Amino acid sequence: MSIRMRHTRGHSGNRRSHHALKNRVIIADKESGNLRLPHHLDEKAGTYRGKLIVPARVKQTKEQKAKTAKLTERDHAQVHEHEKAEAKLGSKGLIGRLTGGAKPKARSGAGGGGV
Repeated sequence: MSIRMRHTRGHSGNRRSHHALKNRVIIADKESGNLRLPHHLDEKAGTYRGKLIVPARVKQTKEQKAKTAKLTERDHAQVHEHEKAEAKLGSKGLIGRLTGGAKPKARSGAGGGGV
């Protein structure tokens, strides 16, 4: 085993000189006045360099959320029919249908091996 070299306080200080935290530069957008990082998208307005990139976020009201979450009875019936059909076919894809959904006995493949 090699002998470790000594290091002085100056050596440790030189290494730690790059550990200092730097202040983040935050700027106000020229058009909207929102605070953002330079060279980043303005998240509230959805613009970058004056061009619309992403449509602006619109908060939904409680009424709108309830309206979208509510399913009609007809939609419920369609969901249940779909689940029944999937249960008959097996939800494990082609291999699951061929093997009857059995778990593999060995690590490789669906059959054979292992006692």
